[in-house]
Amino acid sequence: MLGRTERESGAQALLAATGAGWTGADAAGAEALLDLGSTSATLSTVASIEGLAAVVHLGHPAQPSHDLERALLAAPPSVVLTDAAAVEAQWVWVGRTGDRELTGHVVVDEAGVRDRRHALRTMGISPRLVPGRMTVAERVALAGADGSLVVEASVAADELAPLGFVELSGSETLRDGAPVWYGLLESRDPAPRSEGTAQVWLAFGPRDDHRGSLQQTLGVVAEHGVDLQHLRSHRSQAGPHIFFTSFSCPDAGTLDALVRSLAERGVSHRVLAVLPGRDFVPGPDALAPRWDVGEQQAP
Repeated sequence: MLGRTERESGAQALLAATGAGWTGADAAGAEALLDLGSTSATLSTVASIEGLAAVVHLGHPAQPSHDLERALLAAPPSVVLTDAAAVEAQWVWVGRTGDRELTGHVVVDEAGVRDRRHALRTMGISPRLVPGRMTVAERVALAGADGSLVVEASVAADELAPLGFVELSGSETLRDGAPVWYGLLESRDPAPRSEGTAQVWLAFGPRDDHRGSLQQTLGVVAEHGVDLQHLRSHRSQAGPHIFFTSFSCPDAGTLDALVRSLAERGVSHRVLAVLPGRDFVPGPDALAPRWDVGEQQAP
């Protein structure tokens, strides 16, 4: 059985699952994924029901979604991400007229805003945000006679086209840009091993939160030849800070040795993801930094 969170695009999650072979059915014949509720409920349900897995939005394998990192570390220890796949965005902008001069609401759910917020801003759209669980009929009613919707292409064709909705000029902007990354969430104890290269998400918390404690732990990571691509800190109710990392790991032996070294030094840790693969193209969003010019020019 395969499910998803209530906030996720069912069409895109299913496309990722079928394309990656996480479900035996092809895209045309597969049924909709089970709605497992909130992210925390989804993780708990996967941990408690044998044979149940879920498709979740990753952010990017090398730059994880912070919300997902936190949810994983708060979930039962057996829950782990075991694979990753990318799909092209399926969002389209539709209305009851081909005329772009629409004055009503542009109704879009949380997944649509998450995936295409920059494109929506470029288009000059101010979205009316709705929950992912809201039905198409409810969205149509909210949009009104002069409103429009942002939905998946399959929804537009199957449910909205019969109502007279057509794709609007400018909708193609929503299909531009980076693909959307999804991961396969399973209950695995112990965490899976990848004999080849894999992207690993590892959370750790130094035993003592003191000056230099992070440096000591990072030194252990460096000793094993691991080059961190992602490092984020978060406060912990237990006292010391939590650190989330993502890195490319050459083999299972390297990860085993790193985890063993952390354990020997009393560093709390947990593997959150083992995603087989070397290159996850395209990479995460890049930033063009503008540093303090005065400091760079100082003698």
